[in-house]
Amino acid sequence: MIEFERINVHYGKNHVLKDLSLTVGTGEVVSLIGANAAGKTTTLRTALGLKKSSSGVVRFDGDDISAMSTHERVNRGLVLVPEGRQIFVKFTVAENLVMGAYHRADRDRIGEDLEYVFGLFPRLHERRTQKAGSMSGGEQQMLAIGRGLMAKPKCLLLDEPTLGLAPIVVDEIALTVRRLADGGMTILLAEQNAAVALECATRAYVLESGNISIEGRSGDLQRTDAITSLYLGH
Repeated sequence: MIEFERINVHYGKNHVLKDLSLTVGTGEVVSLIGANAAGKTTTLRTALGLKKSSSGVVRFDGDDISAMSTHERVNRGLVLVPEGRQIFVKFTVAENLVMGAYHRADRDRIGEDLEYVFGLFPRLHERRTQKAGSMSGGEQQMLAIGRGLMAKPKCLLLDEPTLGLAPIVVDEIALTVRRLADGGMTILLAEQNAAVALECATRAYVLESGNISIEGRSGDLQRTDAITSLYLGH
């Protein structure tokens, strides 16, 4: 579904991604694990065209999208749920969700998709007329994911969805990711919480200073000494 081939990204003289290569198959959940500033967010922003690569190729659904604009990539079905949620705080929950579908031509299907999101997150239905800025951090994260789903993604890019959330909410977000995966959604999950990342994904890449240092199936990585000591605290 999505492929990075030898991607290099710079911020000025700072070489952030270094010959990065990774793949996410259709219907697969793949996690990108790493400490803060490892390059996870840059990877997702590069996928969506929000950050231009210095060299390398990004392919989506078999096509080279490296030269495409962000809105063209979104129209093709590549959708980012950004770190920090970035919801419209003065809009209601329902208005935020509808904004996720702003680019869609099939306006007659939006109501149906709203019901799907409300089924996934019953709390959003309860608060659909409430201003988004008045909700808790966990509820705002649910809203951000719901807004991303309203864009009808073929591949959902999730950037640090559990960051700063209480453990009980982290569990709820992880459960949602697994439910989306069970429904066939293709997901690339950038996550500092390695336990959550490995629990949700079939495969994972460990990103260190812009390089992929380890990759493999999640179950195998959970038993790797380097992963358990550095990221799982064992």
